[in-house]
Amino acid sequence: MSNILRAYKQLIVKYPLGMQALQAGALMGLGDQFAQNLVERKSFKELNFGRTAKFFGIGFCIAGPATRTWYGILDRYFGSKGATTVIKKVACDQFLFAPAFIVVLLSAIGLSQGKNIHELKGTLENEYPEILYNNYKLWPWVQLVNFYIVPLNYQVLVVQFVALIWNAYISYRTNKED
Repeated sequence: MSNILRAYKQLIVKYPLGMQALQAGALMGLGDQFAQNLVERKSFKELNFGRTAKFFGIGFCIAGPATRTWYGILDRYFGSKGATTVIKKVACDQFLFAPAFIVVLLSAIGLSQGKNIHELKGTLENEYPEILYNNYKLWPWVQLVNFYIVPLNYQVLVVQFVALIWNAYISYRTNKED
């Protein structure tokens, strides 16, 4: 086990964006499987592995790179130590990044489902306000701990583990008609 952790630490330092994209994709896909198995209670024959692959792709191509890049920007502009720094990071994260990222995430999911612009607009009007509201119930607390304790190279991993539940929620909300 220590060899695996050592290899992971080496890879995350050498390839931070790629590793964090890969782990975000894997954990978003797993979140979708949680939604299908535990929330929607689908049998194995009913599971939509294409949907899971789309969630993996969104995590790999969008969520992982976007969050890693964003955390790097926050670290560059605010630093990484101190309570004031953490408060500034959480405020920027929740009032600048989160609202925009949820729009991007919902749009990417909708496009992967084959929705047109009119349908995407409807999804955003119907789902966005409640998802953003629920975001504010969870993520500020997660980010306070994340930015205060966790080194930059591991912040996306922490967020993606918490996001297993969040991604199951997002998957369920965006696939209710399946």
